[in-house]
Amino acid sequence: MRTKNGASTHQGKRRLFKRVKGYRGGRGKLLRTAKETLARAGAYAFRDRRVRRREFRRLWIIRLNAAVRERGLRYGQFIAGLKTAQIELDRKTLSEMAIHDPAAFDQIVEKVRAVLSA
Repeated sequence: MRTKNGASTHQGKRRLFKRVKGYRGGRGKLLRTAKETLARAGAYAFRDRRVRRREFRRLWIIRLNAAVRERGLRYGQFIAGLKTAQIELDRKTLSEMAIHDPAAFDQIVEKVRAVLSA
């Protein structure tokens, strides 16, 4: 008996069109255009997941630099002092601490200052 692919093809197209629902014009209605659009969207999503991490790190560094400069140090000095003081807190934690718990951040800055002056 001859096997046909009609049902599976239709199911695949349905799945694809479900993913492009809400896209404008032919991107949401035409098969070839929808496939191309989805491929490109996937590539952008993959790229931008990495870009998001990059941009958050930049934000944390900017926040840390501002917080540390208020306390009389530079960002580079602060990070170098953290390394020599063997304080292993990441930039995200430090920036959150600078915003939400300034007292604890002041203590860290003082430890760094003590290490740098020694």
